[in-house]
Amino acid sequence: MFLFKFIALGLSLAAGSCGAAPLVDVLDLPAQRSELAVHSSLLDLARAGQRLVAVGQRGHILYSDDSGKSWNQASVPVSSDLNAVQFPTPSHGWAVGHDGVVLHSSDGGSTWRKQLDGRQLGRLMQDYYSARPDAEQWLEEGKRIEAEGADKPFLDLWFSDERNGFVVGAFNLIFRTRDGGQSWEPWADRSDNPSGYHLNAIASDGQDLFIAGEQGLLLRLGDDSERFQALASPYQGSFFGISAEPGLLLVHGLRGHAFRSTDSGASWTPVNTGINTSITASARDAEGRLYLFGQAGQVLSSRDAGATFQSLDIARGTPVYGALVSDGELLLVGARGLSQRPLAPGKQE
Repeated sequence: MFLFKFIALGLSLAAGSCGAAPLVDVLDLPAQRSELAVHSSLLDLARAGQRLVAVGQRGHILYSDDSGKSWNQASVPVSSDLNAVQFPTPSHGWAVGHDGVVLHSSDGGSTWRKQLDGRQLGRLMQDYYSARPDAEQWLEEGKRIEAEGADKPFLDLWFSDERNGFVVGAFNLIFRTRDGGQSWEPWADRSDNPSGYHLNAIASDGQDLFIAGEQGLLLRLGDDSERFQALASPYQGSFFGISAEPGLLLVHGLRGHAFRSTDSGASWTPVNTGINTSITASARDAEGRLYLFGQAGQVLSSRDAGATFQSLDIARGTPVYGALVSDGELLLVGARGLSQRPLAPGKQE
């Protein structure tokens, strides 16, 4: 969802430049509480045990303990736009966003603490690569990032548990933690991405870890490897998301394109989605049905592990940036905040 997240960033910066008041760095400004937060732009949501947690613009994080019927606003130390959230355990979760922000919660999303921001990324890279005589390229990259300031976004994240995880973002940004975010290890040199394409999404099928990005970039980290290796890509346009489960990968992106793999990305089969607008989000329900969401609000459903999709007559007219299935309903987030749609039987449009 790199494209949509950067459109949101541009709108945010434009709004901030209109006022005459002195600018305060969003990294130093706690998110403002607002009764309208539930209707503001939200970009992702996740489960924290039985709780639901949504993140979005201006540092807004909301949580619900009644399947999305009501929402509370979390305490957040930054006002940066937040792009993605994940809870590997009911208590411990992470959120990432613009300005190189990484936030951590240890109480199920009620309160958050900043672990990393863009002002640290360049220095971290320099400290890490300065001890390696073969890493001059990445040492210089760290210097460049530090000189340019905190303007690089993280776009997605994946944690296997409360200690081990990756955060990925623009221009081949990739960092790993093995201690719950107390320290971060640059992995820019460990991805087959010489052009520095944006890393838009990261997901695991239970065995390997996959990254999808712009210009058809697809990478895989095997469980016995220390490098994200390039996969042969079936498409040269950008991918915005990955749906992964044991034995099945589904990547989606520009102009309604989606591709399916049942051999860990070794080969791909095109999926006929029936739409030509970009696919901005995906979800899976407890019965294993897959859902895709189009930029124009289309909702597609698959009952055969992504081999075919059917259009559901519950389109909402605006882009969906994140989705979950909860209590027989689709819980959606987008430019107009949170909404719910009952899952009625689908019909072809």
